[in-house]
Amino acid sequence: MGLGLWGLVLLHSALSGRLDLLVRAAFHPLIAGSGAALLALAALDGVRSLRQRGTPQLKAPVGRERAALLLGAAIAVAMLLAPPVPSFADLASNRPSGQLEDQELSFVLPPAQRSLTDWVRLQRSQPDPALYAGDPVRISGFVLPLQGQPPELARLLVRCCLADATPVGLPVRWPAGQPLPKADTWLAIEGVMAVDSGSQPPRSMVVPQRITPIPRPQRPFEP
Repeated sequence: MGLGLWGLVLLHSALSGRLDLLVRAAFHPLIAGSGAALLALAALDGVRSLRQRGTPQLKAPVGRERAALLLGAAIAVAMLLAPPVPSFADLASNRPSGQLEDQELSFVLPPAQRSLTDWVRLQRSQPDPALYAGDPVRISGFVLPLQGQPPELARLLVRCCLADATPVGLPVRWPAGQPLPKADTWLAIEGVMAVDSGSQPPRSMVVPQRITPIPRPQRPFEP
């Protein structure tokens, strides 16, 4: 029964989209295949048990072994009924900033087509903020609070799953006189890049012209 329940958890998670919040899409087929394999093994075990009715049986699990089986089954049922909903802001606040791998610069992309991660990679490779001043920006991400600073707009980079996720973010000049957005809120921002001369050294900062709340994307991670 335990194998079947966990196979159902994996298969249901893959088909329902739950994996999009936990694992990169490249690994979804592997997880779905593992779930199908566990269901097949559970079915084979059930067929074998039916065939062995009336014949001497192995000793039934007792004590700790039975408790472990029941606990595993209970956890599987709980995950089916109440799947985890991770807070990206909480996770990001407890992780070091992402170390981006060297990639080809994104100057070849028009500025308005660069994702948040493209901008971060570009600025880490060419940190002079004057290079981007006035460039149009169209990005989306979740609000990441920072201690002692205004929140950033951020994304999580993952190679495999949430276990190795690291945050990258861009500073935003939020509109004066308005409350700061709440943590974990997903926003789409259209605006321009400007130089934040108040920081030392000066850095690039997004100056929004339009801020639109959006639903969390179905696949929120960036590679």
